[in-house]
Amino acid sequence: MASRKSRPERRQEPLSRERIVAAAVELLDTVGEGGLTFRALAERLATGPGAIYWHVTGKNELLAAAIDAVIAPTLAGDDTGTTPQEAIRSLALGVFDAIDAHPWVGTTLAQLPRTPGKSPMLRVFERIGRQVQALRVPEAAQFTAASALLSYILGVAGQNAANTRAAQANADRANADQANTDRAAFLDAVATAWRELDPDEYRFTRDVAGQLREHDDRAEFVAGIDLILAGITVGRADGRTRP
Repeated sequence: MASRKSRPERRQEPLSRERIVAAAVELLDTVGEGGLTFRALAERLATGPGAIYWHVTGKNELLAAAIDAVIAPTLAGDDTGTTPQEAIRSLALGVFDAIDAHPWVGTTLAQLPRTPGKSPMLRVFERIGRQVQALRVPEAAQFTAASALLSYILGVAGQNAANTRAAQANADRANADQANTDRAAFLDAVATAWRELDPDEYRFTRDVAGQLREHDDRAEFVAGIDLILAGITVGRADGRTRP
């Protein structure tokens, strides 16, 4: 009788910092920042929490590394052959889309302790700053210009992601008929409510209600970037020390 050949054991991929961070991103995408624990991560990686601590010292470091991993692709492009304005728009949209795909990034950034020189967004700030310098913004105004752009990018992208997450949560709690209500229907309902506001107290809000109904989040985001860039350019042309 022929002996049965033993099946070779499946080799596991060695545990590494990169593998840990990738698993953390997957976990964050699934359960959010509140569900990221070293125990849950260890179960996903089929290892013990102690093995993870060998590569990552704590949750804050892990969250920062996860954000870096999500944002890194937006920094991979080459700005050669583009104007500073085009480079900033491209970078801004990359960050916007990354946070839209990973909504936890926005809330996590606000929760991380401010460690000098170790912000997950430092490389984004550096890339923006170099383009601000390429725009020949006066040195005294460069920090203000780069900071304004970064604050706008993170603020709007984070709020958009939060709105998307809230809408999804509401849909998950709703019944089947309510879950079919799409973004257009929601915006139509809000615009209708705006139009019914008191005309003396909310004149402007009533006037732009139609634009709310038809607006595109990404297009409005880029329009805001262009407004900031226009202000920076005008400040430079006037020789002012502030954009």
